[in-house]
Amino acid sequence: MELWRLTVHEAHELLKRREISSLELAKAVLERIGAVESKVKAFLTVTEEVALKMAEEADKRFAKGDTVTPLTGIPVAIKDNMCTKGIRTTCASKILHNFVPPYDATVVAKLKEAGAVFVGKTNMDEFAMGSSNEFSGFYPTRNPWDLERVPGGSSGGSAVAVVTGECLAAVGSDTGGSIRQPAAFCGIVGMKPTYGRVSRYGLIAFASSLDQIGPLTRDVTDCALMLNVIAGHDPMDSTSIPQPVPDHTQALVADVKGMRVGLPKEYFGDGIDPQVAESVRQAAEQLAKAGAELVEVSLPTTDYALAAYYIVAPAEASSNLARYDGVQYGYRAAVADDIVAMYSKTRKEGFGHEVKHRIMLGTYTLSAGYYEAYYLRATKVRTLVRRDFERAFKRCDVLLTPTSPVPPFKLGERTDDPLLMKMSDICTIPVNMAGLPGISVPCGFLDGLPVGLQFIGKVLDEATLLRVAFTYERLSGYRNLLAPL
Repeated sequence: MELWRLTVHEAHELLKRREISSLELAKAVLERIGAVESKVKAFLTVTEEVALKMAEEADKRFAKGDTVTPLTGIPVAIKDNMCTKGIRTTCASKILHNFVPPYDATVVAKLKEAGAVFVGKTNMDEFAMGSSNEFSGFYPTRNPWDLERVPGGSSGGSAVAVVTGECLAAVGSDTGGSIRQPAAFCGIVGMKPTYGRVSRYGLIAFASSLDQIGPLTRDVTDCALMLNVIAGHDPMDSTSIPQPVPDHTQALVADVKGMRVGLPKEYFGDGIDPQVAESVRQAAEQLAKAGAELVEVSLPTTDYALAAYYIVAPAEASSNLARYDGVQYGYRAAVADDIVAMYSKTRKEGFGHEVKHRIMLGTYTLSAGYYEAYYLRATKVRTLVRRDFERAFKRCDVLLTPTSPVPPFKLGERTDDPLLMKMSDICTIPVNMAGLPGISVPCGFLDGLPVGLQFIGKVLDEATLLRVAFTYERLSGYRNLLAPL
């Protein structure tokens, strides 16, 4: 048995019965990393010694009969924008190439407490700004279903690590689709929880009102298990929602009878690949045959959400990234005549093209004379986007859409066309603008490349999302997909 092929819940059962050890599982995953990493480049840092030590500790917990969780002894990967005490955290940026945090992000601390085994920090678009993983400051990650194509971004490294067996589950962050889009491109499950459901403390910020951490897994059951661990109120995060977290595994019931599933007409028109739209419609028909009621709804501000996002997000990025000045930590220009020149050279040399582009855009929209014309109007559009969803949810329980408008595209195909690249997130961005939960699950293949569908839910209603996703997974049979490497 190749242990790296196991899902989290399958591995947990074997660990509980002592049929395998955490150390055996960790070694199997590390060997898998050694076998495929040179092809896909999913990791920026592989933490072999840390993993083996954590696996030994997990085995001691099992041997002593101590309390264990479904994640105890499970190899997990962490996106490299979450602080890990004593482990390099770069945000895939030269400006943080040597940064070693003195503390753990809350999500990392929760995973540690649950007994998870950390196998490494995954590659990403620099500071999570990108839709393809081509904007990493170090090297691009490749899609294992076709090594000439992108894995999606910005959490592409986490998605690839999951679908290649380089870990059993991973965490990523989602600002405009950065969990769901790579999940769709790689044929796995990826969830963006409600904004505030999971603590952002220790997540290196891109756009603070949009960022949210979530799980990437090979099936919906594992997604629920991961969410149980990482969700919850955190006093260290002022945006964290002080609400109890239900046991999300209780929602894993394959029954959608009477459930109203909304199909927003704007997500099936211009800009959506016809084959992608057809795959998602077929998935909707499967749910209808299982007893769900399909309802056509309209989200008329969808076309404006993308434009508003690319004002709000760069503005917040401009503010958040002002702290990287070469003074206290991170990269510092070697030669400069004075402190102003040092600031300028450090940021010019330390940031990549895409990050600089967004900083300049955000600085401009926040500048005197332009704030009201751009940023203030964008926040008003954001309110309209949220109200669209509220009206739609009066008629349905969940919404069903494509996750990405297109299948995985080729490396380099969109890097010279910023507008076309940004259109890659047109199906996911409105969810972040409204602060809603969303989940992507695989719904088929086009020419051997995965296609994902997205379910969108009401605020704090991840349970309903998991229920409908779990039902569809049972109907389709698409679970625990592993790329043929």
